[in-house]
Amino acid sequence: MGLIARAIEAEGIPTLSVTSARDITRAVWPPRAAYLDYPLGHTSGRPNEPELNLQILRDAFAAFENLRVPGSMAHLRYRWSESDRWKDKVFAPSAEAADRPESANSAGEDSSATAYEDDRTQRHPTPQYQTEQDAEAARASHDGEDCLVCAGIDY
Repeated sequence: MGLIARAIEAEGIPTLSVTSARDITRAVWPPRAAYLDYPLGHTSGRPNEPELNLQILRDAFAAFENLRVPGSMAHLRYRWSESDRWKDKVFAPSAEAADRPESANSAGEDSSATAYEDDRTQRHPTPQYQTEQDAEAARASHDGEDCLVCAGIDY
């Protein structure tokens, strides 16, 4: 997304990338970014916590207003849990995480409290809509014309 953000900025439209992948974001160097140290797919917070989601978005927008130097990255203050043990499960290969004995939790924490299961929505190669009316509206808005935003998407 950082590459796209740079192209959009080149056309005079300010952008902000909200990211949970700090190293990848640094590699593509978007004009502005807000980093949230949460698992991938959760850049606006935990599911079903609307107050937290709204506050994270507000803080991201505030960072947008304050980041003046190209390539700047704000670090949002939120934590996924009290410890970083969730990263062990997220970054470990599945078989390794499954084979790890409970006693491996050297911090003495309840592993169920820090366990992370990938609960993101499955990705599809074509757009997904909540209703058929939404699908019709999308098709009608393109009316057979190519859209630079949707390049490569088959309607």
